[in-house]
Amino acid sequence: MSLHHEPDATRGALPRRRGRNLAEGLTEDLGGKIREGQLQPGDKLPTESAIMQAYGVSRTVVREALSRLQAAGLVETHHGIGTFVLQPRGSGMAGMFRLEAADIATTADVLAVLELRISLETESAGLAALRRTEEQLLGMRGALDEFERNVRTAGDTVSPDFRFHLLIAQATGNPYFADIMTHLGATIIPRTRLHSIRSQDRGEYLSRVNREHEEILSAIARRDPDSARAAMRIHLTNSRERLRVAREEAQREGGQAGQSA
Repeated sequence: MSLHHEPDATRGALPRRRGRNLAEGLTEDLGGKIREGQLQPGDKLPTESAIMQAYGVSRTVVREALSRLQAAGLVETHHGIGTFVLQPRGSGMAGMFRLEAADIATTADVLAVLELRISLETESAGLAALRRTEEQLLGMRGALDEFERNVRTAGDTVSPDFRFHLLIAQATGNPYFADIMTHLGATIIPRTRLHSIRSQDRGEYLSRVNREHEEILSAIARRDPDSARAAMRIHLTNSRERLRVAREEAQREGGQAGQSA
């Protein structure tokens, strides 16, 4: 069954809850339809407006839910085309991105840095779209090309990842954005801080990260500040969500181990 063709089936599906709980409920409902096969790989989801009408929720709730589904690897958004269902892989994010219990405390610090980055880099992406030069755009393109090459060869992806984000900060034309990024350094990339991350499929995980980068670059290249802000927010929110779910999984595993000891 395709939600796109049968929106009436979803009406009133969510209990009357507020704020973040509504986003969680929508994520669970759409995620359940994907895992149960009601939404098939390759299906295109309805527009944000159609989902808002079907579920009786705000645009903010819909965007938060779609961001969570992207982070879980259940959907993928292509700018100007739509959001499409992907083939589910086991238990979603937990299967792609896992932590050892020893990293739980460090994860809290990384999540805090990601909150800062969402505020800082969302606006820097919008300004970069308005002010970037062709030379800066070429630099961003080169960073992502290097990232993709290194994914294929199991090489260093942290350096081109950080360089891409730093170039965006520099392209704002406001030196304070770049100063903050330079001060934070490459440790802002979560995978540099968590040495015991277990990635069951490193290549797929990193390729997904770089597809999010490509959406940011595309908006900056088009000089579309609103889309650049949205793409950066989605990228960093996805990073935060992937890490949050991995942390919860590690906490559950630690609790179960303690009970069995």
